[in-house]
Amino acid sequence: MKKQKLILIGNGMAGVRTLEELLKLEPELYDITVFGAEPHPNYNRIMLSPVLAGEKQVDEIVLNSREWYAENGITLHTGDPVTAIDRQARQITTASGMQASYDRLLLATGSNPFMIPIPGHDLPGVVGFRDIQDVETMLDSARQYKKAVVIGGGLLGLEAANGLKKNGMDVTVVHLMDILMERQLDKPAAGLLKASLVESGLKFLMEAQTEAILGDQRVTGLRFKDGSELDTDLVVMAVGIRPNMALADAAGLHCERGIVVNDTLQTFDPRIYAVGECVQHRNNTYGLVAPLFEQAKVCANHLAQLGYGRYQGSVTSTKLKVTGIDLFSAGEFNETEGDEILVLQDPAQGVYKKLVIRDNRIKGAVMYGDTMDGSWYFQLLREATDISSFRNTILFGQHDLGDAGHGEETRVGMLSDEAEICGCNGVCKGDIVNAITTQGLFTLDEVRAHTKASASCGSCTGMVEALLASTVGEGYAATPSKKAVCGCTSYSHDEVRKAISELELKSMPELFDRLDWGTPDGCPGCRPALNFYLLAAWPAEYQDDAQSRFINERAHGNIQKDGSYSVVPRMFGGLCSADDLRAIADVADKFEVPEIKVTGGQRIDLFGVKKDQLPAVWKDLSEAGFVSGHAYGKALRTVKTCVGKNWCRFGTQDSTGLGVKLEELTWGSWMPHKFKLAVSGCPRNCAEATIKDLGVVCVDSGYELHIGGNGGIKVRVTDLLCKVESEAEVLEYTGAFIQCYREEAHYLERTAPWVERVSLNYVKQRVVEDEVGRKALYDRFKLSQKFAQVDPWKARAEGAETHEFTPLSIDRMRAAS
Repeated sequence: MKKQKLILIGNGMAGVRTLEELLKLEPELYDITVFGAEPHPNYNRIMLSPVLAGEKQVDEIVLNSREWYAENGITLHTGDPVTAIDRQARQITTASGMQASYDRLLLATGSNPFMIPIPGHDLPGVVGFRDIQDVETMLDSARQYKKAVVIGGGLLGLEAANGLKKNGMDVTVVHLMDILMERQLDKPAAGLLKASLVESGLKFLMEAQTEAILGDQRVTGLRFKDGSELDTDLVVMAVGIRPNMALADAAGLHCERGIVVNDTLQTFDPRIYAVGECVQHRNNTYGLVAPLFEQAKVCANHLAQLGYGRYQGSVTSTKLKVTGIDLFSAGEFNETEGDEILVLQDPAQGVYKKLVIRDNRIKGAVMYGDTMDGSWYFQLLREATDISSFRNTILFGQHDLGDAGHGEETRVGMLSDEAEICGCNGVCKGDIVNAITTQGLFTLDEVRAHTKASASCGSCTGMVEALLASTVGEGYAATPSKKAVCGCTSYSHDEVRKAISELELKSMPELFDRLDWGTPDGCPGCRPALNFYLLAAWPAEYQDDAQSRFINERAHGNIQKDGSYSVVPRMFGGLCSADDLRAIADVADKFEVPEIKVTGGQRIDLFGVKKDQLPAVWKDLSEAGFVSGHAYGKALRTVKTCVGKNWCRFGTQDSTGLGVKLEELTWGSWMPHKFKLAVSGCPRNCAEATIKDLGVVCVDSGYELHIGGNGGIKVRVTDLLCKVESEAEVLEYTGAFIQCYREEAHYLERTAPWVERVSLNYVKQRVVEDEVGRKALYDRFKLSQKFAQVDPWKARAEGAETHEFTPLSIDRMRAAS
C-alpha cells in the first residue's frame, strides 16, 4: 500500500511526541516530513533554565537527535519555517521557497513570548525567554554587561533571574503583582519563596508597572508608571505566552485564542490536526507539558486511523523546582466562601502545606519545601476521594506516623499503582514498578528510557529514585553525582586523568586493570578519550593507538557522505607559492580529484579521494613539501590571518607573519577537540579572531589575546585573556594556554565550555598571573610538540610505526624531499 504523506509543522515537544506515539501504533502508514523554525533537532524546552544557569549544555537537552529522525525514516528540515498553507492544493511553502504536499497535516507551532507593547520593547538587549537563541543572547549579555532586569515574577521569570545571577549579573525582578508566582502559590508560600530568593542575592520591585524601556542604540534602563527609573543593560520579558496561530489563521482555519480543535485534535479542516500550546480545546489553552503529551497520544491514535481516543481536557498540577526550592500546587488553592483550610507550617524547616477542602474532598493544594506527597494529594483531588477517615493526619502525608523509620522510599511505596508520578508524561507508579520488575531495570537512566518518567522537567526524579530503591532494594544503582567517562566505569574524566598521573599509568591495559574497568578492552566511547589522556600525560613514553582514534584521524582525511575523503594540505598562514599550487594541481590530476575548494580557513581542500588512494596522495603531497592541515583531527586546524600591515592600510602589525609562527609552533598538536586560531592585523578583526579558540588582535601597542571563542551553531565570543607587547610573548602565552587546556579539559570538550566550566579567572591565574607556572606550561607544551610533530615517511622507511602525517617542520620536510 502506498504510504500517505504526513507533514509536521513545528519541531517541538508536543509535535514530536505525537510522532513517537504514532510510530508505536502504525510505523509504516506515513512518509513523514518535519519542518522546524529553529536550527536544532527536538529539544526539551523545560530545561532551558539549567542551560542558562550553566548546569547543562545544549546537547544535553536534545530529546531526539538527528539520527533518530533518520532511523525512523523521517525527513527533517531545520531552520526553514513554513510560511504558507494551501489547503485546497494540500501543499505547504517554506521561507526558503521549498514546497511539499500532504495528505495529513499536523500543526504544532507552539507559542510566542508576550512582549509588552511599550516604548522601547524592540530595542537590542530586550529579549524573551522561549528558545535556545534567547538563552544564547542572555549568556552573551552576561559576558559583556553587569545589570539585568527580568519583567515577570512567574516561574520563567524567576528561573531567568536565577540563571543570570549565576552568570554574575546584578539582577532585579520587576513584578506587577504583590506576590510571586500568583498562579501557583498563595501569599504565605510566595512570601517564603521571595525571602529565600532575596537571601540568594536577587532583588525585587513588587507592584511595579513598567511604562517604557529606555535607550537609543541599546537598552539602558526602565521607567515606571510612578516616574522612577532603573538602570539596566538587559531586559528579559517573562510575562506570559500567546498561542502561535498566525500560520493557521492565514490559512483560513478557525482560530480564537488558539487554533480551535475538537476532542480528536482535528481542526475545522478534517485533514489538519493540531496539538500543543497553539491549540484551544473546549475554550482552554495549556502551557504545561502534561496536557500537551495527553493531546499527542490522542492525536496519534487518530492519525493511526484507530479512532477511539478522545481528549476531554486536563486537570493540571504543577510540581516545580524554582532555583533549588521544591514547589507544588494543584486545583483551586485560593479559598472561597464555604471552603475549609488545613495548614501545616514549619518556618524553621522551610516547609509549608495548605489544603483547601470542600465537603471533605480536596479542592486545591499548595506545598513549599516538602512536595513528596504532591502526587497523592493530586490523585485524591482528581478522584474526588472522601478524606473523612484520615482527615486528621492528611497533612502529615501518606505514611504510618508511628514508624519514625519511614522515609521517601516508604512514602512513595505506599502510593497506589494509579498514582501519577511523572505529570509531564502521565506515568503512574504502576507503570514504573512494572517496567522495573519486568525489564530488570536498576538505574534512573534505564527507567527514563523505558517509561519517560523524569525525562522532561525532572521534578519527579526523587520519587522515581525512591521507587527504584524500594522496588529493587540493594540492587538499586543510585544516580552518580558526577558524569562518568562512559558506561564502562564510574570514574569521571577528572578522576581518570588524576589516576593516570598519580598512579603513573602508561598504557591502556594497565589503566583497565588498576581502575577495575567494566569491560576488558574499553569501548568506542572511552578508548579515544583514554588514548588522548595517556598521550597528553606521557608524550615520550606512551605509544599513540591508531585504533583508538576516530575514522577521520585513522584515515588522515575527512570522510564525506558518499564514502570518499577530502584531503587538506597545510598552508602556513594561508601563504603559498606558485610551486605549491602546481604541486596540488599535479596531485589533483594524477588522482582525478573530482572537486577542489578553497576553505573558510584559507586552505585548499581536495574532495572525492578514495580511501585506498590516501597514502599515495599524501606521499606525493609530502614530497612536494606539504604536511597535513588536520582538517579531520582533534588537533590544531588552521591559523586564519588577514594580510596585516604589509598590505592593508589599517594594519598595525604583521598578522600574516605572526600567524605563520603560531602555526609552525602549534601544528600537529594533540588536543581534546579541534582547535582554531586566528590573527587579525587590527581591531577591525577581518580574521574573526574573537570567535576562535585562541585569537590574536593586533593593536598599535601590541597584541590582545582572546580565548574560548566558538563559531558554528552555538556562537560564543571570546574572553580577553590579556595584552602583551611582543610576538615572543604571544607564542609563550599561546603555548601555555594550549597546554593548560590539554592537561585539564575533558576529551571532546571545546575551549568555550572548558573556560566557562573552570572560569576565566582560573585560566588567567594559571597563564597570566603565575609567571613561573606559565613558563612551566610552555616548556611542557614544547616537549610534547617534539613527539607530536614527526616525519611519517622517514619513520616508515625505517620500519617504525606512526599514525600522523606531520613532519617536524616544513623546512625539514622540504629539505628531505
